[in-house]
Amino acid sequence: MGISAYLKEIGRGKDGARPLTREQAADLMGQLLDGHLSDLEVGAFCLAMRIKGETPMEMAGFLDAASNQLDRLDSPAQKPTLVIPSYNGSRKLPVLTPLLAMLLARKGFAVLVHGSTTETTRVTSEQVFDAMGLPKAQKSTPLSPGEVCFVRTDIFSPALQKLLDVRRVVGLRNPAHSMVKMLNPVRGPALLVCNHTHPEYAISMTETLSLIRAHAMLLRGTEGEPVADPRRIPAMSGFVNGQSMPMAPLQTGSLTDLPTLPLDNSAVTTANYIEDVLKGHLPVPPPIAHQVALLCHLANLIPAFGGEAFPP
Repeated sequence: MGISAYLKEIGRGKDGARPLTREQAADLMGQLLDGHLSDLEVGAFCLAMRIKGETPMEMAGFLDAASNQLDRLDSPAQKPTLVIPSYNGSRKLPVLTPLLAMLLARKGFAVLVHGSTTETTRVTSEQVFDAMGLPKAQKSTPLSPGEVCFVRTDIFSPALQKLLDVRRVVGLRNPAHSMVKMLNPVRGPALLVCNHTHPEYAISMTETLSLIRAHAMLLRGTEGEPVADPRRIPAMSGFVNGQSMPMAPLQTGSLTDLPTLPLDNSAVTTANYIEDVLKGHLPVPPPIAHQVALLCHLANLIPAFGGEAFPP
């Protein structure tokens, strides 16, 4: 089916649009990523989906198509690779996604952080890693236990990067910005660290992660990043083969003990803070330490590594 037929279904406005099946969504996204459509067709899709909003079934289909076209990085077999999407960056707080990645690597995991700059006004994980001197991965870069690897989206999917870049032209998000938060660019076992920004996304992402049978953690991100707020423990859920289980409730009540955080969120200041934490000069913020412990526990529940999804 050509894209025009799909546009007739999804482009009838918020109330008149019809949802696509998973198979139709996969076919549509496959055509978008093949690179044979005109800019007008791509723009029409992005605007139509922005107005309509994607269903979990459609998002599962989009991910199916994207997964079939990825240039994946190889995962070591000893433990699942921790996959951390980092696309939002930080506007106010320091972006501590790199700290989460480094702490997980210290636990013996290969950690893959992937992302690209989607907003020029924010400080990104890529900038912090640059300030820390971490080299960027290329297609042939191996993933190794105990190491963090940052890879730009265009390395494993130039077509997906092109779809992300539509935002720079039209000024609006499109399904690609949600897809990358649940995407696994690893060949081999992986545990995704996913985040949502609004309560309604928690519901839709839970359904999508179940449909794609993901191993994942889902939490409300800090300024859109998949790292626990250093001041308060967010609610966190785990997924093994798509089966959901609560892992941590939202910390409520007044905060009596706030962590020592940098006074500004620049990449250099954030990098220096992370290095001080890693050297033991400053404590790990308790919510982030708790997230690390839960991810280690979740990794052990994956059946491929001798665990059970829901032990007695």
